[in-house]
Amino acid sequence: MTVAKEMVRQNFNVDAVRADFPILHQQINGHDLVFLDTGASAQKPRQVIEAMVSVMQNDYANVHRGVYSLSQRATDLFEASRHKIAEFINAPNEDAVIFTRGATEAINLVAFSYGQRLGPGDEILTTEIEHHSNIVPWQLLADRQGAKVIFAPITDNGELDMDATRDLITDRTKIVAAAHVSNTMGTILPIKELAELAHRVGAVILADGCQAAPHLKVDVQDLGVDFYAFSSHKIYGPTGIGALYGRPEILADMPPYQGGGEMIETVEKTGSTFKLPPHRFEAGTPAIVEAVGFGAAIDYVNSVGLEAAGAHEIEVCSHAEKLLRSMREVELLGRPNSKTSVLSFNVKGAHAHDVGTILDQQGVAIRAGQHCAQTVMDRFGLHATARASFGMYNTMAEAEALAKAVAKTIEIFG
Repeated sequence: MTVAKEMVRQNFNVDAVRADFPILHQQINGHDLVFLDTGASAQKPRQVIEAMVSVMQNDYANVHRGVYSLSQRATDLFEASRHKIAEFINAPNEDAVIFTRGATEAINLVAFSYGQRLGPGDEILTTEIEHHSNIVPWQLLADRQGAKVIFAPITDNGELDMDATRDLITDRTKIVAAAHVSNTMGTILPIKELAELAHRVGAVILADGCQAAPHLKVDVQDLGVDFYAFSSHKIYGPTGIGALYGRPEILADMPPYQGGGEMIETVEKTGSTFKLPPHRFEAGTPAIVEAVGFGAAIDYVNSVGLEAAGAHEIEVCSHAEKLLRSMREVELLGRPNSKTSVLSFNVKGAHAHDVGTILDQQGVAIRAGQHCAQTVMDRFGLHATARASFGMYNTMAEAEALAKAVAKTIEIFG
């Protein structure tokens, strides 16, 4: 079943969406599956699965390197996906989009390549709300170059403390790295304001868009970011591939991240010369099938309507949050004013892993642990939380199933 035309309108049809996701139609431990871990990795619609199967069955060959028809067809499909991604985030052109193995590699690419210009005394500003992938690469960069990583604090509500952040961005700041949306609380950070603050002191800004791109309309030119990273698998596409947007004039001045085939112009015994971006940063045979799947995922989200889907997700998440807040034994993490569809919570007297296990016995799949965000856990004095993250396929009934499963957990723990 394909997505009906009416889904492009604001009148969101969740039943039609659910019909496109084969994995949702099963039982777990005798209960209908309620999948609430989209923030970790989204499920895949049939349209993405079929696009990947089709390229393997009909069009597969190595890209960019063959003069024969099959290779040219594969190359066209591969580059069409780059074009779709560029349009999806409103990049100025498709050459500003680099294929990576995911957002993690995208951030590491910037840290390794752009980061070579940092030196002793320079500072990298990140925040307490970050995923480890937007902390560790900067720490490694600081160790290599003698620079320093500075953390902007977050408030008790789970929002970025902008007064403190403004004071921390100084002439020593060379890179600002911040999540567009928090993976623990769904907080939407003021990336556009951060970009203005960074540029005022001559710094560049990288936004981690993993949790934003599936839920919000992203316009990299309006945001004013220099780099924007996100992953395919968070946005209903395959794993193993992501995208890095870079401002063209900055990419043109960056050295390669890895060496190998495809990214070179010439190779001689005395040295090599390199292609222009994006190919300069895409050494070796790329993830061809996954790139096609990434493009199909963009097509799917566009056909559903990102804004309509996002509004639906917020409605479902808000319903779940209201139900959980009514339970005295439940403690929710943060209360940001502007957020997407993520809930982190704990049940008093129960470890988050126990909560996750008991919910699984009732068919409810959530995340439990530190969510690769130990600085957030440390900020709030926690060891772990349970996390429910919602996608376009979740329903109000599933929000109620979550609450019912949590109530069962409270009953078990007395």
